[in-house]
Amino acid sequence: LAADYPVILGGAALTRAYVEQDLHEIYEGEVRYARDAFEGLRLMDALVGIKRGVPGAVLPELRGRRHARVEVVSEPDTGPVRSDVAVDNPVPVPPFWGTRVVRGVQLRDYASWLDEDALFKGQWGLKPGRNAGGPGYQELVETEGRPRLRALLERVQTERLLDAGVVYGYFPCVSKGDDLVILDEHGGERMRFTFPRQGRGRRLCLADFFRPVESGETDVVGLQVVTMGSRVSEAANELFAADAYRDYLELHGLSVQLAEALAEFWHARVRSELGFSGEDPQDVKDMFALKYRGARFSLGYGACPDLADRAKIAELLEPERIGVVLSEEYQLHPEQSTDAIVVHHPDAVYFNIGGRP
Repeated sequence: LAADYPVILGGAALTRAYVEQDLHEIYEGEVRYARDAFEGLRLMDALVGIKRGVPGAVLPELRGRRHARVEVVSEPDTGPVRSDVAVDNPVPVPPFWGTRVVRGVQLRDYASWLDEDALFKGQWGLKPGRNAGGPGYQELVETEGRPRLRALLERVQTERLLDAGVVYGYFPCVSKGDDLVILDEHGGERMRFTFPRQGRGRRLCLADFFRPVESGETDVVGLQVVTMGSRVSEAANELFAADAYRDYLELHGLSVQLAEALAEFWHARVRSELGFSGEDPQDVKDMFALKYRGARFSLGYGACPDLADRAKIAELLEPERIGVVLSEEYQLHPEQSTDAIVVHHPDAVYFNIGGRP
């Protein structure tokens, strides 16, 4: 990448210090961090203003580290030592083996799973100003966030922009070291996923949440792909092409969070079908805080970082039946779609490979 091109980076995997300090040191051009899409737009406005010679157009100052960088010395990897995850938990019996397709899921069924804070803060950039005496976050939620949300939800329903669909299934499996082995109807190997293991701490690996092959027992793993369909994606792209960026960001952000809401709703459906939804908390905030049994692991994150595994999930679930296809870069299209490996084990937690959960 030529140094005369400015670079704006963001996302959950990056921090401002890493972008504006570490990456800035190794790139000769401008490198800036954008916490959300709105900060990205402000940076773009500043860059365009500078290029056009607009008086007063400047980029914000790079922010220094609040804390000195500490060099971490990793403990030596002592080999594939299994974690302390229990192997005597009951294995639930699924209602069926294989896959099922569900089309036309109604918004009213999964709307209550919409995480408003993730939408308002993360997608829409709703936050109080820095001036003292201004409205706080909760006031902004009531005066701006929820009214805009209600209007947008009414629009997507009136214009029939949502075509929510799910393909999911249950598969027999065992674990073998760091591998999750999907079995065929005869007990032979059908497919294999290999996951990384922590080099220290509990030495967790996603495969540990399933019965080891040495036990002689067969476990069950759930897989799911959900989507909002292509119409809302097309509508968002039309807004972007028309330079209606605020409207684009709001519709796009809502559709992405609705996909997450549908994924959480269907995960709850899986817990119900496996017979332990009675352990779910009653407060939806506790649900958003993941205080339920099991976990839904999305590809590309700490425990299962290899996006190429999406091709294996696609082979098993055939998500094209709900209009979802996989690109050569292992991205789901339409964008408002998400896939997951659903784990029933009561010890299942989210964790990073570099350390403790």
